Amino acid sequence: MKYPECIKKGDIIAVTAPSMGFYKKEQIKEYENAIQNLKKMGFGFLETDNVRTYEQGRSSSAKERAKQFMQVWKDENVASIICAKGGDFACEMLDYLDFDTLKNAKPKWIQGYSDIGNLGFVFTTNLDIATIYSENIRDYGMKEPFENLMNSIKIMQGEEVIQKSFGACEPMEDEREIFESYHLTKKTEWKNLYNEPKIHFSGRCVGGSFDVMMNLIGTKYDKVKEYIEKYKNDGIVWFWDVYERSTPQLFCDLWQCKNAGYFEHCKGIIFGRPCIIREDYGKSFSDVIKEAIGNLKIPIILEADIGHIPPQMPIVNGSILEITCQNGKGEIRTFFK
Repeated sequence: MKYPECIKKGDIIAVTAPSMGFYKKEQIKEYENAIQNLKKMGFGFLETDNVRTYEQGRSSSAKERAKQFMQVWKDENVASIICAKGGDFACEMLDYLDFDTLKNAKPKWIQGYSDIGNLGFVFTTNLDIATIYSENIRDYGMKEPFENLMNSIKIMQGEEVIQKSFGACEPMEDEREIFESYHLTKKTEWKNLYNEPKIHFSGRCVGGSFDVMMNLIGTKYDKVKEYIEKYKNDGIVWFWDVYERSTPQLFCDLWQCKNAGYFEHCKGIIFGRPCIIREDYGKSFSDVIKEAIGNLKIPIILEADIGHIPPQMPIVNGSILEITCQNGKGEIRTFFK
């Protein structure tokens, strides 16, 4: 696994928009405050031309997004890339990326989540480059960046970070005022699928946005089986952020993953808090997971601090994760091996 070099004060963090760009005034104000916060931390800054543009759900054309991404990837002065925001169409820019250049150039950290998972997942499984599944740039615009945001920076700086569950999250119906921190008003607990008193597992991780990954199965970018085979001696840990699914759809997705061989050598699975779930046929999120993959006897954790419902822990895709869940609390340790 290729881990990018640690960033340090004085290094340049670039922002580009592989999916959507900013077009609302409030978003731009938070984004600009994020820039100031990064500068206060001691980092330089670079912005591509498509960050503040918007064309029918995209920041720019797929070809242009790929071009601007490649520009910052090849720029030797850029140490890290934090993506602008998610959306729906990041997958289409994959066709215009220069994978030979991506593979042979010195890797750098890429951070983002949701639709940006197209990049993180493909870079890790296709190119053996570790990436960070965590907040996009705008969340850094809150007045005082929250602990999870600072953990991402610390990880990129090479610090050892032991992440412990937060115990509360921000309800979906809450709307933050500009520059506000998360509203952590809803109590949360990590759950072991079969109510085991304790789950503990470790292995080479892979995952990100579940919705995004399903779009990639069977395409030329689907190198999951090769990834699993390469790292089978480490064992595989899946981490997933489910954004929007019905429970029958989730069942069929997991059935597809199982029959595609995705759970070979799997040591454990950790699901974040699902964002939008429609429970059809009286089946819950946990019900269909049991029905779809319960026979595999894999330890499974639910409701973890991963994904769209903040705060989310940064996960280094491609790293070794050691995960513990006990008494409603969780811990994740990350190892660069």
